Amino acid sequence: MYFVDVVLPLPLAGSFTYAVPAEMQRKIGIGFRAIVPFGKRKFYTAIILRLHNNPPKGVEVKEIHSLIDSRPMVNEHQVRLWEWISFYYMASLGDVYKAAVPSLMKPQDLEEKFKSKTETFIRLNTGINDIEQLIGRAKKQAKLYQALKKLFSEESGKQIPKKEIVAKTGCSDSVLKGLIEKKIVIQYAEEVSRLDKQVAASRKPFKLNVQQQKAFEEINRCFEEKNVCLLHGVTSSGKTEIYIHLIEERLKLKQQTLYLVPEIALTTQLTSRLQAVFGDKLGIYHSKINDSERTEIWQKMLSESPYEIVIGVRSSLFLPFRQLGLVIVDEEHETSYKQQEPAPRYHARDTAIVLAQTFEAKTLLGSATPAIETFYNAKTGKYGWVTLEQRFDNIELPKITFENTQELRRTKKMKTVLAPALIEKINKALESGEQVILFRNRRGFAPMLECKLCGWTPKCSRCDVSLTYHKNRQELKCHYCNKTYKPVRECPVCHEESVELIGMGTEKLEEEVAKLFPDASIARMDTDTTRGKESYEKIISDFQNKKVQILIGTQMLSKGLDFDNVSVAGIISADGLLNHPDFRSHERGFQLMLQAAGRAGRKNRQGEVVIQTADPGQPVYRYLQANDYEGFFRSQLAERKLFNYPPFKRLILIVFKHKDEDKVESGADFFARLLKQSLGEMVLGPNKPLISRIQQYHIRDILLKLDNNLSPAKIRQFIQSVEARFRENIDFRYIVLHYDVDVTG
Repeated sequence: MYFVDVVLPLPLAGSFTYAVPAEMQRKIGIGFRAIVPFGKRKFYTAIILRLHNNPPKGVEVKEIHSLIDSRPMVNEHQVRLWEWISFYYMASLGDVYKAAVPSLMKPQDLEEKFKSKTETFIRLNTGINDIEQLIGRAKKQAKLYQALKKLFSEESGKQIPKKEIVAKTGCSDSVLKGLIEKKIVIQYAEEVSRLDKQVAASRKPFKLNVQQQKAFEEINRCFEEKNVCLLHGVTSSGKTEIYIHLIEERLKLKQQTLYLVPEIALTTQLTSRLQAVFGDKLGIYHSKINDSERTEIWQKMLSESPYEIVIGVRSSLFLPFRQLGLVIVDEEHETSYKQQEPAPRYHARDTAIVLAQTFEAKTLLGSATPAIETFYNAKTGKYGWVTLEQRFDNIELPKITFENTQELRRTKKMKTVLAPALIEKINKALESGEQVILFRNRRGFAPMLECKLCGWTPKCSRCDVSLTYHKNRQELKCHYCNKTYKPVRECPVCHEESVELIGMGTEKLEEEVAKLFPDASIARMDTDTTRGKESYEKIISDFQNKKVQILIGTQMLSKGLDFDNVSVAGIISADGLLNHPDFRSHERGFQLMLQAAGRAGRKNRQGEVVIQTADPGQPVYRYLQANDYEGFFRSQLAERKLFNYPPFKRLILIVFKHKDEDKVESGADFFARLLKQSLGEMVLGPNKPLISRIQQYHIRDILLKLDNNLSPAKIRQFIQSVEARFRENIDFRYIVLHYDVDVTG
């Protein structure tokens, strides 16, 4: 008998064994999709992981119902990557499958859900001689026929989309229908691609300058000895052009390149730069494209003419590459690379390195502010290391100054949310026809409301968080569960109209800036203004084309965007970036501020950056002003070593959730006691997190600080054995439990 192990996209799914009917045995293989029975009268789409002749013991083996594919839809490289993610990040294989494969490729019935896109075309019927006689006295038809002849001649084509004909000739449906009925023109439907039409390359890669050429050669020398290299280049040093030259080398070797970016916002600018050089060799893959487009891209990657370059966010790691030669992880320090919800909670940077290894490919990590762990690996020789210390064309790094907002308020010099010095610099920039970026890493109008008499604060009924006020939509919103509430004026505790707004988000900043600079055109870029598929492109395009003079935004603005006319950048309420109860808060704050500062003065002249802070004596600000990443790295590394944090320890966060607080409390206590029997002081907790209830689920967590020399396989096996004992207790059976490996904070 012939058997297959399959994976199902179910929350608790691992691999399951099914028998293969005799008529399928010659057709089946690894990576095929099969419809399989699961439970009572339910069918699911499964991916075949392996074929064998070993029947499972003590289990009634069901047969595969049918095959969907005539060729594999998942290749062996992907299967190996899925199994590694499942193992390392302690997630079910079913969760990995669910995250990896487009939803239209996972139908839960016996009919394929994906439908090809069709379009109606028109062509002239060249087999008719007596056209004038057929048209007769129908003047409008005669006029349309002459217009069609001219249009087909100009287009030099045999067929033209019907909608294009209607747009260019202005004809009515009835007139065109008349020509169709007389068979003078032929109308028919044809399958078309949803993907971008062919884009021609318009330029060769630019010649590298001396510093770029040196870095390019050093990267190639590094790749001769190591599979991973860090390119540590200051902002605007020309890293992207080096990437383009490396991609060109891989194309000559008939190899594919995956170019990872942390945010969709980056793909807008990078796409146009890469398409100018590589044309239709480039594909784009991210979460804002619809399921049908994702499925078509997947199918193209399986075809005989796949994309040779893919630019995308973390989900593009799962595409079926055939001959991957290079993976570029741009802005590798970005927290957006870490998947949070749902499982698998993988880190795209580290997963990219493993993906490259399955192809024996190379990985290039690029950043002006590398993650502490990445820089440590480079300094200790695990990774190669190449530096770019000068900006392109030797433009000076931006001049960073600090405005002490506490002192300005004490002396009553700060009349608005912007410091006087920043207002003056913005005015000068606008007068010179230059642009300004203002960075505030909190969206909404006000992050909190409070009664000034009794201190009451409105909170979410489902989460332990205060509500954010959004003025444009006139609502209070929970940013954890997205539940909305009506704004309140009267305090429900003291019944006075004494509720006031506390703090400032990007929406309020936009309103204040509009009052200060009434003649300036202003735009805002945050989660609230970029929900639509093309909203990123619209905002960035308007700013690039100087339709917008002042751009206000959250951390999206810090992620590698390239604007050549920005002379001033302002970072508002910088202290909020450093004051999180998280061992990475200073690292993230430093990275965000240095990256945001790097948007200024990228062309022509030195930019100016104003950081507004109530505590300018913070050590991190000294490193920022001097652009001293290595000094900052050394200070952080000393702290990490002292308090047993990465890269000196490995972290695993175990999270427990249940609607009964007593049950989750006792369950976490029981789990921790079992862990401490073997791991001792490496087990911290259980703890009640800062936000201890989300969507009515109470939360507790346990943090494991594990020695680096401990075997991940043995640790996983031990934790799973503890979970098995935990689940034996009927009180704990329905507690939601998940693992966050290499937790980022």
